[in-house]
Parts: sequence; structure tokens; C-alpha cells
Amino acid sequence: MGYILYGLSLAGFIFVTLLYLARNTWMPYVPSNISLPESLQFSYNPVPSTPSTFHDDAAAGLHSSNFDLSTNIEAADGRAGLDESGKREVQRIMKRRQVNFDEARRMVMMERFRREGVAEDGRPRDPKFVSFS
Repeated sequence: MGYILYGLSLAGFIFVTLLYLARNTWMPYVPSNISLPESLQFSYNPVPSTPSTFHDDAAAGLHSSNFDLSTNIEAADGRAGLDESGKREVQRIMKRRQVNFDEARRMVMMERFRREGVAEDGRPRDPKFVSFS
């Protein structure tokens, strides 16, 4: 019984592989109006959100001379603006500690470094770390 199942599986695998390799030959004969049953159709519905733009970020005060968004705005950059979670964290620090954007960004990065085990100078804090320079 095991040999029959193994043989059928191998024959099916070979058949499907040959169909795949010869797809340029038989695909023109397949009708284009074939559709899957409704129970098998998958649809993609994107999460509704309004992505911020660089203009929105600059208007929210998330820019400085060290972190200039004006080139992105002038170039009509079509990408979404800054990372939402990072923006919220920076804005929270700016509001709570009454610091400017650059200092809040530095605080966020230092917190990420601390969480990830990286020293302030950018080197790993792992005692087993060896660097050859």
C-alpha cells in the first residue's frame, strides 16, 4: 500500500512539473473567462488609513536644520511621511519634556540603543563582541 501511495505521489509530482515546464504550449488554449468559485476567491482589502505626507510632518514641527524635509516636499516625494510610531514617540517627548525636535529624536534613538543593547557610541555592549579594525 505504501509503494502505491509513493508511486502515485511521484507520478503526480512529475506530471505537474511537466505541465509547469510546458505551460507556454498549453496556456493559450485555456479560456480566459474561467473564474474560481466564490468560496475560493480571495480579495485584498487594504486597511483604510490616511498616510501622512512629508508636508504634514513638517507642519507638525517634525523637522529641523539637521533633519530637513523641505527637499522631500519640493521634489513632491510620493512616499508616505515619517514612521507613525516614531512620530508619536518624538511628539510625546517634545510635549512632555519641552525639548526641540532634534533633542527628542536623540532621546528616542538613545532609548532604542539601550533597548537593543547598543552603547551610545554605536558599539554593541555584548562582552563577547570582538572587533578587528
